[in-house]
Amino acid sequence: MALDSKHTIKTAKLFRGLGIALVTPFKEDFSVDYKSLESLINFQIANGADFLCILATTGETPCLTTEEKQNIKTLVVNTVNNRVPILMGCGGNCTANIVNELKATDFTGISGVLSVCPFYNKPSQEGLYQHFSAIANATELPVVLYNVPGRTGVNLKPETTVRLANDFENIVAIKEASGSLEQIDEIIKHKPDDFDVLSGDDALTYPMIANGAVGAISVIGNALPKEFSRMIKLELNGDYAAARKIHHRFTDLYSLLFVDGNPAGVKALLHELGLISNVLRLPLVPTRLTTLQSIRNLIHSLKISE
Repeated sequence: MALDSKHTIKTAKLFRGLGIALVTPFKEDFSVDYKSLESLINFQIANGADFLCILATTGETPCLTTEEKQNIKTLVVNTVNNRVPILMGCGGNCTANIVNELKATDFTGISGVLSVCPFYNKPSQEGLYQHFSAIANATELPVVLYNVPGRTGVNLKPETTVRLANDFENIVAIKEASGSLEQIDEIIKHKPDDFDVLSGDDALTYPMIANGAVGAISVIGNALPKEFSRMIKLELNGDYAAARKIHHRFTDLYSLLFVDGNPAGVKALLHELGLISNVLRLPLVPTRLTTLQSIRNLIHSLKISE
């Protein structure tokens, strides 16, 4: 989305409401199922998705080839056709490689980049600051930070998040998946007004928005965009009671979708709804049969259908 002279990057507010952490459907032979991906994108946009987040954790990106990533990006851009913003994953644990990727990649049709904290290296807070500083300086696109210490082994602390938000015009938001409402509250309390906080944990989306977050990058939204979008919009409009009813309706499902890891749970749910095949690439595997049966039972009790 182009910005005119009256709008800075941060005031554009591209990433609010329901963002979908898009899965990558695979066929039974483990090749990418581009037809199902196209259908899934149209399904989500037609049912309330405000933006898409592609080539990130839920998309099994570490198990995709360079050619597959390019093909997925092209398909998503063409299918979306400017209907909603697209946030694309661009992160890793070698700062120089990310900077080179940002400078070399054609981002036509992409509205911003999502960059995860460096994993395995376990940098200090100053190292994290310098890492994201280099990323912000390497692109004119909006940058959304992604803090998920359960996966990366390092926690981007509130003071570092706020420091980055204040120092860089194009660092516009954070996807917070630390699981700590206390930490998230510290960010919201001290952040600049033009910096957004997004939930990276479906189960915490309701309390996070109640405390000042402006949306979510959601896993469950892949399968239930209409319901989850309605919850978010109700809450953003101040109707907390109605939003809470939707939140409580899906409490058990939140847990089931992650008990065997992500995206195994949501792929099982999508499969049960007839939207994709239940196939993941190693080292990830489908949910256990007991989990799958629990998902089936819950779908039936909640009267969920495509």
